[in-house]
Amino acid sequence: MLDNCPKCGSLFVRTQFRDVCEACYKEEEKLFEKVYAFIRKRENRTATMSQVVDATGVEEALIIKWIKKGRLQLVHFPNLGYPCEKCGATIREGRLCPSCISGIQKEMTKIQQEEERQKQAKHQTTYFTERRKDD
Repeated sequence: MLDNCPKCGSLFVRTQFRDVCEACYKEEEKLFEKVYAFIRKRENRTATMSQVVDATGVEEALIIKWIKKGRLQLVHFPNLGYPCEKCGATIREGRLCPSCISGIQKEMTKIQQEEERQKQAKHQTTYFTERRKDD
């Protein structure tokens, strides 16, 4: 698909593997190597995201992009993570933290229970009797 590069604005063919133009991709690769070289060192493996950003000068959003794409395996770097899409808490996998997932599940359960109550109320039939004046 033909698109404009979100970084430099030049026209390029977007693929599932590249979301920036060739020039910006090459620049990102240089930055990736810089970050990877830093965190690969034994003394830096426990660095936090802010420490990596400060030491390398690479923006956090780009590091998060590499983590989400699986280029940086968090299993090797225990203090790296990215923000939950709902509350911003640091997570290491998925899109939401366990707390937000639990909250959403509770809300879904409430909605399902309410829908079930409404179905049951709809199916309940009320019978009325008419009383004659003669009786």
